[in-house]
Amino acid sequence: MSTQRWIPSRGSGVVALALCIVATPMLAGQGAAPGRQRAEDVMGFREFSDRVRAYQTLQKTVVSSLPALTSTDLPEMITAYQQVLARKIREARPHAKAGDIFTSEACEAFRRVSRVALEGTRAARSRAYMQPGAPNPRMRLAVNGIYPDNESITALPPDLLAAFPPLPVEVAYRVVGRTLILVDVESHLVVDIARLILPPAL
Repeated sequence: MSTQRWIPSRGSGVVALALCIVATPMLAGQGAAPGRQRAEDVMGFREFSDRVRAYQTLQKTVVSSLPALTSTDLPEMITAYQQVLARKIREARPHAKAGDIFTSEACEAFRRVSRVALEGTRAARSRAYMQPGAPNPRMRLAVNGIYPDNESITALPPDLLAAFPPLPVEVAYRVVGRTLILVDVESHLVVDIARLILPPAL
């Protein structure tokens, strides 16, 4: 079944109509179904996905309490909406900290699958895929902070996305240097941060 939702486009001040074809609760996010994995990775990713779903529920509750955006809203109204949404989510999770969603077990699973994708035979191709427009590795990031609109977004290579758990449309992966970030798509809020996940470039 197809569903339509108005989502503000990142940094442009224009509202874009996103058509989301949803087959399963997680299929519409980034990523693909993981292949054969170690048992501990499966457990770590399962814990991660459970916590992502809990955040998704919280975010939807906050969004439902705000006036909906429309295609005719002005850029300043969109910016104001994003700011209010971010503030409301912060208020709903005031004690949020790194590791709430990227648990230690999940981080180890992300590290292992990242090594396979970025240190194997196709590593050079995957690294090259990520380099154009890579964000400043010294960017200051904090849980409940904002991923800056003027910063680039690293394109994650297919091998890496296929190894990561798929995400619902409310959140997305971001990579800054070796750090893996979970970002709220509508508010640009940093939901969680996991440092030293990707292996260093050789």
